[in-house]
Amino acid sequence: MFVSTRDGDYAIYGLAGGHEWRLTKEKGDPATPAGLLYQLQPAWSPDGASIAFASKRDGRWHIYVMHADGTGARRLTGTAQDDSHPTWSPDGRRIAFARAGDLYVVAAAGGRARRIRRGLGGELADPAWSPDGRLIAYDYRPPGYSIREIWVVRADGGDEREVTRLRHLSSAPSWSPDGTRLAFKSDARSRNAEIYSIGLDGKSLRRLTRSAIETIDPAWSRSGTIAFSRDGAIWTVDRSGEAQKLTSDDNDSSPAWRPA
Repeated sequence: MFVSTRDGDYAIYGLAGGHEWRLTKEKGDPATPAGLLYQLQPAWSPDGASIAFASKRDGRWHIYVMHADGTGARRLTGTAQDDSHPTWSPDGRRIAFARAGDLYVVAAAGGRARRIRRGLGGELADPAWSPDGRLIAYDYRPPGYSIREIWVVRADGGDEREVTRLRHLSSAPSWSPDGTRLAFKSDARSRNAEIYSIGLDGKSLRRLTRSAIETIDPAWSRSGTIAFSRDGAIWTVDRSGEAQKLTSDDNDSSPAWRPA
């Protein structure tokens, strides 16, 4: 699954065996900001039956959930603030997301969202729930700084700690299948963003991609392959470091693996 503007608006597409198809049936008007930013940041539910995503279709960013075939979209959040980057708990009962620089959790069935981590004047973004459900990773920009680092916090909001200390723009964490490492994008060792991974103890930093082109949106599959976006296409890199291009459009991003 990935996001593309090949039909004009930002929409969610499926990808399997080299075949691509549009998942989201509703279409926005790309001539308007709300219509262009219609469906972004997709995240599969653990059972593969639903997809959470962010949309500006109502004028503000809100979290929505739809069936796996793109039908039945329903709005999950609806305040006057912007909500983004949904991520499911492993049991499928809750969805974490970012709101106004803070971390929130809401029941997947709907209800009032609960704030579990404050940004404290900075900006928290890109939450990702760990495979065992105990932790949520995110990136954080401290107040007064332009850098971002990767952090983790307990799912109840306690015991937050910094994982990276690279003092660059490090963001968009994605968990390894065994929950021991985090993939993320960073410009720490190059002029443009590349994909790295690091242990939860902040050690064993590894650079996974090498390119002169911005490389973003890492998504770690259960088999150990990492998908990412580069130059407007979706790529993968395996444990050997070999990269393979999967799509050929000029504006594909936000890859997400469907649960096996």
